[in-house]
Amino acid sequence: MKLVRASHGKGPANRQEAMACLTANLALPGAGSLAAGKSIGYWQLALAGLAFILTLVSGIHLLLWFLGNSNNINNPNADPVDNMLAILQHIFWPLISLCLFAVSILWAAITSLQILAAHPKNPVPPRIQS
Repeated sequence: MKLVRASHGKGPANRQEAMACLTANLALPGAGSLAAGKSIGYWQLALAGLAFILTLVSGIHLLLWFLGNSNNINNPNADPVDNMLAILQHIFWPLISLCLFAVSILWAAITSLQILAAHPKNPVPPRIQS
């Protein structure tokens, strides 16, 4: 099996393929960039993967903490400030990881817009020489 680096790809041939790269980048950041032959897609894909793993791990930790402390949080006699601080302490990493994923999507969208800009809607036809 031969591996081909994205930088050796020739990129999209027309606007429809560029739009397909945009759609792929919005579904999985970096996939459309790699399809367009941009090696920056590897970094976008790595950032999205890291954000996914961090979201999964920190989200499970938050869920387990919430299930273990739901009685304390819903207790009307408990101090609301202490409850809020505890929630903010445990929700910090899930929020950071979601922001990291949003950054990877934004980065991939900017790359997709650059790919689309290279393929205008109405390209100028060649001049006819007489």
